[in-house]
Amino acid sequence: MQRRDMLALSAVCAACAAGLAGPALADPAYPDKPIKLLQGFAPGGNADAIARAVGVEMGKTLGQPVVVEAQTGAGGTIASGTVARAKPDGYTLLLATGGHAVAGALYNTLPYKTVADFEPVSTITFFPFLLVVRADAPYQSFADVLKVARTKADAISYGSAGIGSTHHLAGELLAKTAKVQMLHVPFRGDAASITSLLSGDVPFIIAPPTAVMSNIQAGKLRAIATTGPQRWPTLPQVPTVAEQGVPGYEVRSWAGLMAPAGTPRPIVARLNAEVQKALQVPAVRQRLEDMGGEVRSSTPDEMKAMLSRELDRWVHVVADAGIAKQ
Repeated sequence: MQRRDMLALSAVCAACAAGLAGPALADPAYPDKPIKLLQGFAPGGNADAIARAVGVEMGKTLGQPVVVEAQTGAGGTIASGTVARAKPDGYTLLLATGGHAVAGALYNTLPYKTVADFEPVSTITFFPFLLVVRADAPYQSFADVLKVARTKADAISYGSAGIGSTHHLAGELLAKTAKVQMLHVPFRGDAASITSLLSGDVPFIIAPPTAVMSNIQAGKLRAIATTGPQRWPTLPQVPTVAEQGVPGYEVRSWAGLMAPAGTPRPIVARLNAEVQKALQVPAVRQRLEDMGGEVRSSTPDEMKAMLSRELDRWVHVVADAGIAKQ
């Protein structure tokens, strides 16, 4: 064998060895069939709309359709459990939301580990909640609500989408940070809490922008605060909670893409690149921004670190508020 042939063979063997030790084991044909993207909430809701906006665009550049499927129930944990148990080959993905970390803090037993059983791919969007009253309510600001809440224990109540929802824990954290007591009134979803607010059963609710904007625009409801770190661009006249006497308070939910633990790194990297591409498409960005979101991608490691921080934060909120583990 000539020297140049031996050198070529050595180079090939070195590449093979590197591949066996690292990411190159991924199927070079990936993807060669449709990809399933699960989300754990009602069809047509916030999570479903985010999954479809990003999934459809990713399918165009991946060359295979990304099929969104709703597996509703138990605060999104059914869909999370399905993905955690799926084959880690990049064909079953999860549209995770802030509720994924909340569930990890709230439930005693889950069929998966909140962080360890998933390979984060990228964050997609972050969005605040709104504190909303009826249009004819006497409260002109959240500072007015605080004055009432400070008069006596449980002087004021608030509604949310249910026990253990991110909305609920946002309220518990709000009460703790503001050093007041507020009575939580749970409902079965945002629609039920809005109906109760319109009926005058609760003085205010905590809800995502998409759930309440139509009623705000119709003049039936009024936002008095946003839970984000800065004012929401769609309602720039509405101050943050932190601006109204609760410095340091900030709650945002989020949505991002995750795969089962053990998914090959090249597949995770490919999916991350496709999310990045999708979020640069003006129509996709506009759709997500119209839903109240701040469009922001991440590296897989950045998303994993964010998820760990969120889980730790909500574990402390649940413990401090004395919320019974489910």
